[in-house]
Amino acid sequence: MSENIVVFGIDHGYYNMKTKNCVFASGLTAYAHEPYTRENVLEMGGKFYVVGSARQALQKDKTATEDYYLLTLAAIAREIEFCKLGRNLSVHIAAGLPLTGFGRDKQKFRNYLLRNAQPVQFSYEGRQYNITISEVSLFSQGYAAILMQRDLLEEPSVIAADIGGWTVDLMRLDRQIPNAASCRSLEQGLIVCLNNVAEQARRQLGISPTAAQIESVLRGENPSLPQRLKELIHTEARAYVQNLLSAIMESGLDVRAMPTVFMGGGASLLKRYAPAAGELCRAVILDDVCLNAKGYEALQKQLNEQSKQVQNG
Repeated sequence: MSENIVVFGIDHGYYNMKTKNCVFASGLTAYAHEPYTRENVLEMGGKFYVVGSARQALQKDKTATEDYYLLTLAAIAREIEFCKLGRNLSVHIAAGLPLTGFGRDKQKFRNYLLRNAQPVQFSYEGRQYNITISEVSLFSQGYAAILMQRDLLEEPSVIAADIGGWTVDLMRLDRQIPNAASCRSLEQGLIVCLNNVAEQARRQLGISPTAAQIESVLRGENPSLPQRLKELIHTEARAYVQNLLSAIMESGLDVRAMPTVFMGGGASLLKRYAPAAGELCRAVILDDVCLNAKGYEALQKQLNEQSKQVQNG
């Protein structure tokens, strides 16, 4: 095993798994026997899992099953292949948790990812991996991404709104320091928007669009759907954005008074539909879905570098 330890930032989303360079759906389908394809297939302990084929049922406690651990291994494999690294190495995972439950969940999630049985041996898409997870560091979700936006650091107060799959995690930063009393987690993430659209399409039009079709319209693509369905999707998306902004205001964070940084998988909706909401003073929209993972990785590498400098005197 190499003495060099590679740092990988991983964002364990309800909707998508993200690394610095890769994104895939947080879905896992188990097979007792080898499945029909090797694409996106994780094999471990004699069991097979197709990764990212369909989003799984909501797991508020991500440690309740082995799913997110297996998804973590798939994320490591994907990042290794993207970066063209060896498949026999030590990994330091830098991940995140919402600030609202950070202290409560930190040790439990760290133990979940950092197993005693090392190295971990598995295959992904037919390639064998021998990985030692040497350490797991956890950061506040959203905060790491904000710290990468240098132009915002001079602001006296900033709102961070991380629009994930199930939750929208909010925090206010005063002079770059998170205000713990301001942290909220609203169950109004992107999945809520997709579910609302699908329900209204069934009620009003008698049509049942898939999540992929709805997402395509929301991204500004032009799938072959009835025009009335596309119009309904746009209408419901505007309503979702307005409701979300109202909920943020009701939680005690005034988006008219402070710069508001929208990030996460749902941030792109703000870019397209926020103008209808009207009263934003300054919206900073960061629609790079990998931003949290990039932030975790960058912060951990900074900490590692600082530690080396201290050790070297």
